[in-house]
Amino acid sequence: MRETERRAVEAYTDRLGQEPEIVASAPGRVNLIGEHTDYNGGFVLPCAVDRRVAVAAGQGGDELFSENFGPSRRSEAHDGSWADYPRGVVWAFEGSGNEIGAFRAAFAGDVPPGAGLSSSAAIEAATALALGRLFGIELSRKDFALLCQRAENEYVGVPSGIMDQYASLLCEAGAALLVDCRSLEAESVPLDLASEGLTLLVCDTGVERGLADTGYAERREQCESAARTLGVEELRDADEGDLDRLSGVELRRARHIITENARVLEAVRTLREDDFAAFGRLMYESHRSMREDFEISIPELDTFVEVAKEAEAPGARLTGAGFGGCAIAIVDAGDVEDLSESVRQNFARRGFREPEFYEFFPAAGAEVVTSHDGRKRA
Repeated sequence: MRETERRAVEAYTDRLGQEPEIVASAPGRVNLIGEHTDYNGGFVLPCAVDRRVAVAAGQGGDELFSENFGPSRRSEAHDGSWADYPRGVVWAFEGSGNEIGAFRAAFAGDVPPGAGLSSSAAIEAATALALGRLFGIELSRKDFALLCQRAENEYVGVPSGIMDQYASLLCEAGAALLVDCRSLEAESVPLDLASEGLTLLVCDTGVERGLADTGYAERREQCESAARTLGVEELRDADEGDLDRLSGVELRRARHIITENARVLEAVRTLREDDFAAFGRLMYESHRSMREDFEISIPELDTFVEVAKEAEAPGARLTGAGFGGCAIAIVDAGDVEDLSESVRQNFARRGFREPEFYEFFPAAGAEVVTSHDGRKRA
């Protein structure tokens, strides 16, 4: 078991005095390129990271317990707490005709909340796999992801696309995941950083952003408005030649989405050719587009990207919805400490909070680790 999985088991046994029947875990994710394209029917390229949320569960009772946030009754009304994510999964199961009986569950994790690494999708995915196994519900990974997305959209109230749940459930170790957010087709793309002496450095700026109370919904509405102006179903259906028909905010938002979709497909080509230099250039172009056209960056994120570029890191960009959270860089493994220290010094000079850094390699997606018969499960 991973450390987070052991902690979930310990939380369950300490509180309830018995062993759980099921242990499952799911990872957070970073999006390598393709931001805000998901709800526009476009393409995204995330990978899972080796930070996870684990759940230990057993039948009977009515309690959700987190080692970080304490206990909550599963039957309680929507209250805006962490427990709304597993509650939402139960709600989505039952809304699709799958009965969920009484259960108790303990959660533990090390995906930083509010940082843009999708701790919410990790909670949802781990919960869905655990309850599916606990109550004999057989669904494909894609169907689990759609169920989790419905929980987040309709129960929690965050209008996210499918990327986070797909990444948490479908990613493979050593690979990124190309997702067509219209067809919902997904395929693994090699991301062998280690063989090139590279690593993925994530900078958590410490600036939290909640998707429900930021400009996320506004950006979504602006994209939908631009699509209506162009007479297309989604901005996925537009191309750069259509931009002449737009102006103002609609022009800027559409230009980001259209060019970002093209960058994702080009990024996939470069990764398949192990051309990390070209991939990195696309990351920098993506950040510039998010800063200038989509206007979702903040000074802390821009500073990280600027310092990474000055240090000749192959690529860097903000990741996630923006307005705070994290930025990422592809970095030579031997340069991680120097770059991290340089960013700390620049943040301090500008009066920003001290950032935190995480070094990742592409990790495996969600899995059931053990079941009541004691066997390890995929």
